[in-house]
Amino acid sequence: MRVSKKYGVIGALGIVVIAGIAAVPAPANEYKNLKVLPKDISTKDLSRIMIDDFEDGLGVSCGFCHAEEKDSHKLDYASDEKPEKEIARLMMKMTLDVNEKYFQVTHPLIGDSTLAITCITCHKGQPRPGDTE
Repeated sequence: MRVSKKYGVIGALGIVVIAGIAAVPAPANEYKNLKVLPKDISTKDLSRIMIDDFEDGLGVSCGFCHAEEKDSHKLDYASDEKPEKEIARLMMKMTLDVNEKYFQVTHPLIGDSTLAITCITCHKGQPRPGDTE
């Protein structure tokens, strides 16, 4: 009888610990100035979009759209200093609109595998469509 009481207490403690862990909200991301991408985007999803869609689709690195911080060689991802960043936002909106209007993708999201049209469709690995190496 004493052994089953121990298991009961251990089981109850386990449930309390699991419920406590489940109740703790995930840490909020620290991304600032997201205007087209979801504000609650995960680091994994944001990295995949930036690498798979933008770097591969346009053949560019982060510094193409993101300005450097003053007095540093680090990128200021929140800055809107470079016009390429606003162009990227317009291109994302256009891509989502085209997928929804012409390909009947419901609730399209950048980076979604259901998109028929993505950056690479027109850019083909070049910063500007129609550029040739």
